[in-house]
Amino acid sequence: MKILITGFGGFLLNNENPTIEVLKLLPKRIYGHQIIVAELPVVYDECFDVLLPLIEKYKPEIIINLGLAGGRKAISLERVALNINDSKSPDNNGNIFLDKPVILTGENAYFSTLPLKKIMKRIQIKKIPVEISNTAGLYVCNNLMYHVLHYLSQNNLDVKAGFVHVPFMDEQEAAKNNNSLKLATILEGVIDIVKACL
Repeated sequence: MKILITGFGGFLLNNENPTIEVLKLLPKRIYGHQIIVAELPVVYDECFDVLLPLIEKYKPEIIINLGLAGGRKAISLERVALNINDSKSPDNNGNIFLDKPVILTGENAYFSTLPLKKIMKRIQIKKIPVEISNTAGLYVCNNLMYHVLHYLSQNNLDVKAGFVHVPFMDEQEAAKNNNSLKLATILEGVIDIVKACL
């Protein structure tokens, strides 16, 4: 089985992104299953344009997209992606969208196909802060989650997929005045997400 896990680099005022650090530290295999990692651009639509060839090449059974949600207190398992781009903050190419559909003819929303409750219970056992979130925002993270779930739905692919937001890591400058977790704790949480999916 192949598990594809993605992260983002820096964006806005966040020069560091814990999701990239997690990708660097993930094992090559979990329970004997191959882990494939990729960094995606913090750019509307382009994030999926970079991801799609990897999906087509590796044909993963599980796709876990990671993103930073600075200020959140817990690992956030996103329940739903909405068909809307709407943020006053520019992406890394300077794009700003207000009330713009991700895909004009797409469904209003798609739900994560990851086993969210099962994941949450597994992480809670470790005393790691975790929650199920009902908003992935309307920035690039939501854009990516929507694109992935739309693609899988349109192509009738039996793939578990979803998005997970993580807080700042203690090790970065931005964590000083914000909620944060140790990088090792975030990494442990992500590994448990994979194990719960398996």
